[in-house]
Amino acid sequence: METIRGKRKVHKGTVVSNKMDKTVVVRVEQTMAHPIYGKVIARANKLYAHCEGEMPEIGALVTVMETRPLSKLKRWRIVAA
Repeated sequence: METIRGKRKVHKGTVVSNKMDKTVVVRVEQTMAHPIYGKVIARANKLYAHCEGEMPEIGALVTVMETRPLSKLKRWRIVAA
């Protein structure tokens, strides 16, 4: 019997650090309207992503997908670089 899993989150962002072994830090930006004033503001999160194989360069645009916890902070993996 096949289990059905929910949709996994996918984000696009830029690599800000690739100094770790098999891990990159990806900055994901999103724009949203302020809840009271309505002004459009930018928010950013840093995601720690697992990367097998060749490491992307700093500044590269990558796509990350949610995955099971791989370490204390890593919950994402690189899908496309």
